[in-house]
Amino acid sequence: MKLIMEATADGRVLEHDTETREVMVMMENLRFPNGIQLFPDEESVLVSETTMAIIRRHSSSGGYWVAMSAVRPNPGFSMLDFLSQRPWIKKLIFKVPAFGDFVFLLWAARYSLVVELQDGGTCVRSFHDPHGMVAAYISEAHEHNGHLYMGSFRSPYLCKMDLSKV
Repeated sequence: MKLIMEATADGRVLEHDTETREVMVMMENLRFPNGIQLFPDEESVLVSETTMAIIRRHSSSGGYWVAMSAVRPNPGFSMLDFLSQRPWIKKLIFKVPAFGDFVFLLWAARYSLVVELQDGGTCVRSFHDPHGMVAAYISEAHEHNGHLYMGSFRSPYLCKMDLSKV
C-alpha cells in the first residue's frame, strides 16, 4: 500500500523479446502501474496507473477490458486524493506498515469495476460489484474462450465469468 500512497513515478513496463532475449522499456515514469492488458494484435498494451486513476495506452487498436481496482467517489471523499495533497500525513501514516494497510482498507472502497471498451474509448458494457462481495480490488481482466478472467492484487484467486450468461 505504501507504493500506492507514495505516488512516485518510478514504474515501468518492459518488453521481453523471447528470441533475442533483449529487454526494452515500453513505458516509464508510471505511478503504481498494474492491470496490464495485452491486445489481440500482441503489439499494444493498456496500463492502469492506480495512484493517478488513469489508463495509459501504448500503440493500441481494437477492443479491450479495463479493470479498476480503486474507484473514487464522484462526488464524495477520496482518501487517496486527500493524502496526495498532504505528503507529510502520508509519511506519518506509513511509518508503521500495518497502520498504513489498515488506513487503506478503512478508506478504500471495495467496489470492483470491469469495463469493456472499444478502440477510441467507447464503453461497450461494464460489470460492477459495488460492495466487493464476489471480488474486491479487481486489477486484471482477460477474455478467453467466452469467459472473462479477473484477478486482484489483494486476493489469492481468480474469478471466472461466463460472458454468454450476462
